[in-house]
Amino acid sequence: MNRRDFHRALLMGAVTHAFGPTLLRGTTPPALRINGDRLNANLARLSEFGKNPQGGVSRVAYTDADRQGREFVMQLMRAARLEVSMDYAGNVSGRRAGSVPGLKPIMFGSHIDSVPEGGNYDGTVGSLAAIEVAQALAEAGTTTRHPLEVIVFQNEEGGKQGSRMISGEFTPANLELVNASGRNIRDGVRFLGGDPDRIAQVRRNPGDIAAYLELHIEQGGTLERDDIQIGEVEGIVGIKWWSVDVTGFANHAGTTPMDQRRDALLAASRFVDMVHRQARALTGRHVATVGQIQAFPGARNVIPGRVTTSLEIRDLETAKMDQLFEIIRKECEAIGSASGTEFKFEQAYNSSPSMMDDRVRTLIRDSARELGLSNRPMPSGAGHDAQSISMLAPAGMIFIPSVGGISHAPKEFSHPHDIVNGANVLLHALLKADAASWVNT
Repeated sequence: MNRRDFHRALLMGAVTHAFGPTLLRGTTPPALRINGDRLNANLARLSEFGKNPQGGVSRVAYTDADRQGREFVMQLMRAARLEVSMDYAGNVSGRRAGSVPGLKPIMFGSHIDSVPEGGNYDGTVGSLAAIEVAQALAEAGTTTRHPLEVIVFQNEEGGKQGSRMISGEFTPANLELVNASGRNIRDGVRFLGGDPDRIAQVRRNPGDIAAYLELHIEQGGTLERDDIQIGEVEGIVGIKWWSVDVTGFANHAGTTPMDQRRDALLAASRFVDMVHRQARALTGRHVATVGQIQAFPGARNVIPGRVTTSLEIRDLETAKMDQLFEIIRKECEAIGSASGTEFKFEQAYNSSPSMMDDRVRTLIRDSARELGLSNRPMPSGAGHDAQSISMLAPAGMIFIPSVGGISHAPKEFSHPHDIVNGANVLLHALLKADAASWVNT
């Protein structure tokens, strides 16, 4: 989708918003709504920061575009009558006091950083919808019992770093990790205005947050395919990354007979095919991906003596990820034996699966139904900040359809009316959470 189509779609969404969603028979719509025109207009304004010729954005964390987008978001928070601050990790928060002293805050939000050549909706829909919900409540003169905290996490695309700092999963060694900006996390946090030497003070404990809600685009095609308006997320997959080194022996490409070669690239190519084959052979909803590969020394006339590659496995069950990894590892021993090469695996990232809280899921489901929106439970195949915050509080996620199932690409698109639907579900799930007795701790 080019930028002209993006803005035209937002205008079409305003018309849809004026008429509202189609109600299911026998339901009565809650009176309070977000301002859909304003939300979609703000999404269009945010898309200017880091925009690229393909129609998407390259608002990578720790870049000028990221910092400019964050400044814009803080302006929106202030307009929504929120008290704005940034923690030592670089996460941006907008807070509003509640009416009952001593209650913990309800947190809701997402992120605004993108992958290189990404889209206009991943993360930004949830972040700007959260701000819009806060503004709608302020304009309606509605004060919640709990304090509210709208949060925009930093560097979600680089491994959910901002939310992991809050949950305590982050370690000092992670400060040296380099993201797509070329900066490591230490320098990136400082670039945003945080303090990498005081990140430990950002950590919160279980019970510090009353509940957490996050609206997000699906990033897959299930909702669109099944003509469902709202996804109620059951759980978020775990993600494990490995760096994989394949060692053979570099030699002359013209003088080394084919039966005497220890070709690391040949072994790596068999590895790529094997990962795909074994992942499909094992029953379940898991996925496995090889997304990087580089051969050394990288000359046309030299047999590659070393290859660096990667392995990623995702599933809702840690046991299933471990099972698939063991199958792959054993197959690599056979590939190595046949090709005269050796495989070495080093785990680079581990994010545990996270099931969403059943009580929060019920709030989301009831809100969707009261708004007359079709809904269904579904897993999330992508990682999200909710995964880390669920370690501290009851958490839930709301999905809206992604056209064509496209994400992390300029053609990523969600219809404006679907964005409005999702934001209204977020608003009413938040109000239900605020009133729920089990949240009042």
